[in-house]
Amino acid sequence: MRMSGLLRVWCMSAWIAAAIVFAAPVPASAQNFPFDQEILLEARPLPGSRRVPMMEVHPDGRASVDLWCHRAVAQLALNGNEVKFEFVSANPENCTPERIELDQKMAKDLLEVTHWRRKNDIVEFVGPTTFRFRISTH
Repeated sequence: MRMSGLLRVWCMSAWIAAAIVFAAPVPASAQNFPFDQEILLEARPLPGSRRVPMMEVHPDGRASVDLWCHRAVAQLALNGNEVKFEFVSANPENCTPERIELDQKMAKDLLEVTHWRRKNDIVEFVGPTTFRFRISTH
């Protein structure tokens, strides 16, 4: 009898400990990548435009990326907090020479990104240049 009482107390303690562990909030650094959600670059639109770069990444790694004037298709390889961008195609939309130059620089810098991190609704792609994207709430 005494052993079953101890076993019952031990089991109840284990259940309570598990409930506490699984009910605790997930640390921001351990949150998942925001697949199938629009993320917008934290930047001001260029003069005469309301557009800012944005992207949406699907669980298979395929991504639609709107740069300053190009709409691109990319492939992201995610492994833990590591990321690798590869652009598949790009189509210009009302591009000026200045915006084409900005797009080329941003695409080049995204190709050099090596890591990502998320804190709440901010996703950062980190490399020689760090890009801060905010998860869209609309």
